[in-house]
Amino acid sequence: MDILPPVLDIPILLASQSPRRRQLLEAAGFTVTVRVAAVEEDFPPGMPAEEVAAYLAEKKAEAARSFLNEGAVLLAADSIVVLDGVIFGKPADADEARRILLRLSGRTHEVITGVCLLRAGKKRVFSVSTQVSMAPLDEAEIDYYIRRDRPFDKAGAYAIQEWIGLCKIERIEGNYS
Repeated sequence: MDILPPVLDIPILLASQSPRRRQLLEAAGFTVTVRVAAVEEDFPPGMPAEEVAAYLAEKKAEAARSFLNEGAVLLAADSIVVLDGVIFGKPADADEARRILLRLSGRTHEVITGVCLLRAGKKRVFSVSTQVSMAPLDEAEIDYYIRRDRPFDKAGAYAIQEWIGLCKIERIEGNYS
């Protein structure tokens, strides 16, 4: 007798290169296949920050739509970090990562994750928001983190599950994952 609910039998096509997203889905019991299409992570000028992550997730899902097969669900997601109305995506290099982390240091910022699900002609797009309070970081800590974890593929130049998240996040209001 199968003890898993039928929903877990649905294959997930993950339109994301994020190892963390894949790990979360697999830990929940889903069968996951990564199918990523190249997408420019740009958005219209003036778009409200609260809409950007969902817009980018939908853009990624539509670009990967050709991978969708019958019975599967395509899941695309994108996260952004917002502080003082400024949207921080993935840093291009160590200097940009350093500038972002110095801005976030000792402050509370918003992490918005947009999600787009496609299945059999249906689409659902939504986003969730989390407030994250970061302890003050000095330049030596920032340089250590950048050398150690190379956060160039992470919105806001950090990942909650890495050193900085374990040691320098003081409070989370919302969803950790």
